[in-house]
Amino acid sequence: MASVPKGHVYVRHLSHPSVAERVVRLTDPRPCGVPSGSQRWWPPVMLDASWVRHHVDDFDVFHLHFGFDAQEPRALHELAMTLRQAGKPLVYTVHDLANPHHHEEGEHRAQLDVLIPAADRLITLTRGAADTIASQWGRTPVVLPHPHVVELPDLGRPRPRSGESFTIGVHAKSIRPNMDPLPVIRVLADTVAELPDAILRIDCHPDVDDPRSHWYAPGVLDELRDLEQKGRLGLSVHDYFTDDELWEYLLGLDVSVLPYRFGTHSGWLEACYDLGTTVLAPSCGFYAQQRPCLTYAHDRTGLDEMSLRAAVCTAYDERPAWRADRDDRTTERVRLAGEHETLYTELL
Repeated sequence: MASVPKGHVYVRHLSHPSVAERVVRLTDPRPCGVPSGSQRWWPPVMLDASWVRHHVDDFDVFHLHFGFDAQEPRALHELAMTLRQAGKPLVYTVHDLANPHHHEEGEHRAQLDVLIPAADRLITLTRGAADTIASQWGRTPVVLPHPHVVELPDLGRPRPRSGESFTIGVHAKSIRPNMDPLPVIRVLADTVAELPDAILRIDCHPDVDDPRSHWYAPGVLDELRDLEQKGRLGLSVHDYFTDDELWEYLLGLDVSVLPYRFGTHSGWLEACYDLGTTVLAPSCGFYAQQRPCLTYAHDRTGLDEMSLRAAVCTAYDERPAWRADRDDRTTERVRLAGEHETLYTELL
């Protein structure tokens, strides 16, 4: 398999957890300029049609997941035609119908207009996404769920004992284009102030305050710091969490609020489900079809403040306890490995 990429957690967890498979995924080629030994796989070298021509005897099937954000549609068309000429099937898992890294829909739509018709098989994660693909492109994807994100041995990590406090968190990360955190945080701060022993924790990366950074978002940290000084939230500005740090962070939250105004699916939501952290997901996309969660109305047209307030109050009053079972996640992963192997075999 030429898997684009191999190193992403989603792809790694498509393999059988304990049995050697017939499916062998090629190691991600190191992008130009990336130090030896680095785990970074982007931008994917395999997306270059010349790589396919030079390695045509090294793989049987080409499976695309992520990493084509910066690819021109004509380059994706050349890739697809090169694969077809070489007799190599193309599988595409449609993770995103709207790219969370793009401000406008046009670029990603143009990429999908190449990839979806060109693929020999399509996979997606939810029935809603599959129905959208069928209505817009006339293709019928196979629907397969997102595998676990947290490693199987860590699924049983104990949660902190429930005390008197109730912690709601928003991790704004580097404020991708699909995020609109400030309106969400303002409503949360007002709501939390009315809930006894509720705490609002906000996390973000320092690059949002760096004028040299691609992710510079002037004024965001100023407002968050002002809210912190007024005692309305706790603010933590830090670099990217390691996996272990991220799991500890999520275990420390009762609720994680996703401040997205557009999107499709979420690995973050899956990690929360693995660890038993309740998610408040926006109405855009198909998050509610992935795993149990609470929802509020938030999309490109704006935020419904009352729906967010109601979702927070429901989480606070009912304390839902949705958490993945290790045996169920293991069984699911075994099934996913088998489904993918069957699909590849049928293509060949």
